Amino acid sequence: MAHIRFRSAVAPLRRNLSTRPAYLPTVDRMVAEMQPAEPMHCIRPQVLASTARRFIDLFGAATGGDVLYAVKCNPDPAFLRALYRGGVRHFDCASPAEIRVVRQMFSDAQIHYMHPVKNRAAIAKAWNEFAVRDFSLDSQEELDKILAITGQAPTDLGLFIRLAMPKSAAAYDLSGKFGATLEQAVALLRRARPLATRLGICFHVGSQMMDPAAYEAGLAIAGRVIQAAGVAIDVVDVGGGFPVSYPDMEPPDLRLYMDAIARGVQALGLPEGTRIWCEPGRALVAGGGSVVVQVERRRGDELFINDGVYGSLSDAGVPAFRFPCRLTRRSDADLVPFSFWGPTCDSADRMKGPFLLPADIREGDWIEIGQLGAYGATLRTEFNGFDQARLVEVVDSPLLATPGHAIAPQLPELAA
Repeated sequence: MAHIRFRSAVAPLRRNLSTRPAYLPTVDRMVAEMQPAEPMHCIRPQVLASTARRFIDLFGAATGGDVLYAVKCNPDPAFLRALYRGGVRHFDCASPAEIRVVRQMFSDAQIHYMHPVKNRAAIAKAWNEFAVRDFSLDSQEELDKILAITGQAPTDLGLFIRLAMPKSAAAYDLSGKFGATLEQAVALLRRARPLATRLGICFHVGSQMMDPAAYEAGLAIAGRVIQAAGVAIDVVDVGGGFPVSYPDMEPPDLRLYMDAIARGVQALGLPEGTRIWCEPGRALVAGGGSVVVQVERRRGDELFINDGVYGSLSDAGVPAFRFPCRLTRRSDADLVPFSFWGPTCDSADRMKGPFLLPADIREGDWIEIGQLGAYGATLRTEFNGFDQARLVEVVDSPLLATPGHAIAPQLPELAA
């Protein structure tokens, strides 16, 4: 994703999760009780579990295949635990750190190392320490590394050739960095077939893809590669990119994506037993998280808040994503557009929005910003020392619904 920054010594989210109550509170109750002066990240475990269950059911009905959660989207243990309760057992990991947290949490997890370029130490750690057996690649050099580390075609090796995709109309086009051309993919499949217990093809149509037909088109490209290679394929992985709603983006119903994938798979005429995979991230977790920020100053239609692009609002910066937001106190004032400034001294810490909030908003108010379970807290940095935040579990529904996604019913909040 844009702006991804790797944390070194960023303070972890402080948690109120050591003892879970019989019922979870609401966001408004937590604001009233805690009066947070630092960003407060709110996780909705019922939303995460029900969204995962819904996605798995739809994909299973369409393809009979497996759903791999893209851990990069949010590796927080609280999110992983909720997804596991929703039925997720397969995890798409991109680093030894992601692999470690999944393996430590879930002994029965199926972990797939789907980053196409890995150093030798990372491959060795995944293979030897964490029993990872599936690796993606898009070059002969990467295949040589994998084979050298794993002992030249050992038992139970899965190799997945990442295909290049054409430039897309997704919010984040991912066509430039990874992917083998048709000719390269054919050569890699032929070389890998005698060495792999599982041989697969994978691709990614781009993040926040608003057109279901893109998956059908990607499968058609995969079909041409399979036909040209002339070798048996065990897995076809349609990747991630499944979208969610934002104030200026409402995607087609999730079921239309599943229908497009089903049509694309059917057109391939794959042998019985071929598995179909997908790697959703944003679609599983975006609605399951929000952040509550406090207004530190109002300057006309500009609000200075205590989180920003160096924190959990990176996508609201240069990518200019708009997020649903609400004032936590009651107000009957008309909604008007505002822009945000983050807490750092950097003038690039700006989120132009517009974000619609009541006209009477003032210093000291709290704003809840939604759809931040994906690429929110994950991207926080320690820049300027604004790395303090808190994580709480709440019962609320998402601030914005996505067509075709499940919405968990609210449970009663804790008695006062």
